[in-house]
Amino acid sequence: MPRINDKNVLVGFDTADDAGVYLLRDDLALVQTVDFFTPIVDDPYTFGAIAAANSLSDIYAMGGTPLSALSIVAFPGDGDAAALEAILLGGAEKMREAACPVIGGHSVSDPEIKFGYAVTGTIHPDRIKRNADARAGDALVFTKAIGTGVIGTALKRGIAEAAWVDAAVESMLTLNRGACEAMLAFDVHGCTDVTGFGLLGHAREMAAGSGVTLEIDSSRVRLLPGALECVRAGAKPGGLANNRDFVSCAVDATNPIDPALLDLLYDPQTSGGLLISLPETDAAALEARLPGGIRIGRVLPRDNKPIRLL
Repeated sequence: MPRINDKNVLVGFDTADDAGVYLLRDDLALVQTVDFFTPIVDDPYTFGAIAAANSLSDIYAMGGTPLSALSIVAFPGDGDAAALEAILLGGAEKMREAACPVIGGHSVSDPEIKFGYAVTGTIHPDRIKRNADARAGDALVFTKAIGTGVIGTALKRGIAEAAWVDAAVESMLTLNRGACEAMLAFDVHGCTDVTGFGLLGHAREMAAGSGVTLEIDSSRVRLLPGALECVRAGAKPGGLANNRDFVSCAVDATNPIDPALLDLLYDPQTSGGLLISLPETDAAALEARLPGGIRIGRVLPRDNKPIRLL
């Protein structure tokens, strides 16, 4: 795509960042993002709420505050109107939790259901958290467990235990607002949310944009209950294989890693956590503010590959 020469575009698509940022005045900028997908759970209300949390995540990853949202709906013309109502209600109530009003939207008739939002937020231009600003010497803190992709696939195949699904749904419904507010108390250098490209895919984007190498200790990455069991049972979404095919050439695995765990590092996430790069001296304090947040690695000067996996 051709680059647009506009001095007010503070963040565009050059580094595959989570959202675009457009300057309005010296102390105010807009943060804009859009995301939608097909159902990943059976319950329509829960699907709508997860879609909302996922769409909001990009705003939080930039350090912004959601302002308003527009819904995007694809639904069969002869579909169950009650199911559509539940999807919209679930999304609207999750948006209300985020104090982000839904002010409109657009729908099309489509045999395959899809739902999500275009979200606009605000941010001070000096407080933008890009994915391309990680610095050598930083610590890496990650705020959620991974495995939503494989658990969702296992659910579709009828092999997921209810407790696994419940834990995955709870994670996906959890807004990244608290993580955003916690990180803004520190001198965070870089941030990205981990979604469809998986932990290693989004880590690669951060490393490439920042000109550094991210060293990730796989043993410190938290896993959702049942995630390993789902992988070992063969419940791997197509996106996992796609992510691995694209990203593995950027990964230097220095030690043998359990193949199932390695698969999970490529697992596409929905409404995943924030991967935060900040000074080593602040990492422990941020962990203390973030229930579930844990240091998973560090930022090194650029080596031969963007990711070093331990």
